[in-house]
This record gives sequence, structure tokens and C-alpha cells, in this order.
Amino acid sequence: VDALAIGFLVLGLNKGDRLGIWSPNRLEWVLTQFATARIGVVLVNINPAYRLSELEYSLNKVGCKALVLAKSFKSSEYLQMIRTLAPEIDTCCRGELQATKLPNLRHVIVMDDVEGFSGLWSFEDITALGGSAEKLQLIEIDKNLTPDDSINIQFTSGTTGQPKGATLSHYNIVNNANLT
Repeated sequence: VDALAIGFLVLGLNKGDRLGIWSPNRLEWVLTQFATARIGVVLVNINPAYRLSELEYSLNKVGCKALVLAKSFKSSEYLQMIRTLAPEIDTCCRGELQATKLPNLRHVIVMDDVEGFSGLWSFEDITALGGSAEKLQLIEIDKNLTPDDSINIQFTSGTTGQPKGATLSHYNIVNNANLT
């Protein structure tokens, strides 16, 4: 968790920034939840069943700077879908994404192998970033996190209009788990 949190810091993610996750239940999902919480980054849960328009809406609504995703799930080809929304991934360098349709998104991190794509990070790449300076930064971040800090945005479906984002704090998440 700390190695992943440090990697996110190296990418330039800071307290209050949004990182989306688009995946079925996987180990990387849990690690990402704890790593983002560790540094005060808000994890945005993207419904695994979302289509392109819903993905685009959600990422833009909350201004995600980074997206962690699985290559695919069931019949959804997540990597191909994000490449449809952000074809700039194919020609940009990692960390320098400037997608017309996703103006806030700078980093796309794939849980699986990403050979052949210059604009993508692999999950393992992120855990290998950083060093002792970033480890020390974690100690300073600890001093500024509170139970009331926003930590998670979950999009809810409804019968009318676009999905609505519900923001949860550290306290909300722990309390929900405790009462389950």
C-alpha cells in the first residue's frame, strides 16, 4: 500500500485529487483504495458495467486526474474503451496525456501488462516509483489527514438523468464496514 501511495505521489497526485478505478473486484482494487486513502486522494468508483458515455460523464464530472483499470471484464474491453475516449494515449508519453474529451485525465494505469502503449502505466510501474523522500512525505501527510476528509466518490444510479456522485469520508467508510 505504501509503495503504491508513494507512486501516486510521484505522479503528482495530492490530497483532494481524484483517481478513478474501473475494474471488477481484484487485489489491485483493494490496494488502490488503501493507497489513495493513505495520501488523501479521493477514489472514484466507476461502475464495471458503464459504457463510454457513462465513463466519460463520470470522469469529467469529478475531474479525475488518473484512472486505474483492468484491461477487460466480461464483454467490456476497458482498455479499448478508454482508448476510444482518449486516443491521445497511443502517441503521448506516460504522464503527459492531454485528451480532448477527458481534459483533467493525465494518467492511465492498467492492472495488466501494457506493452506497446507509450502513454500507459502498468500497475507495477507505479509501485516501483519514488524513494526515501516520498517515504518521508507519507509521515507529513499523516499529520494532515482527518476522519472527516473525503476519501471516496460512489456514483449512484437513478431513474432520471445522469448518475449522481455521493462523497464519503474516512469515517463513513469505516462506519459502513463496521455496521455490515
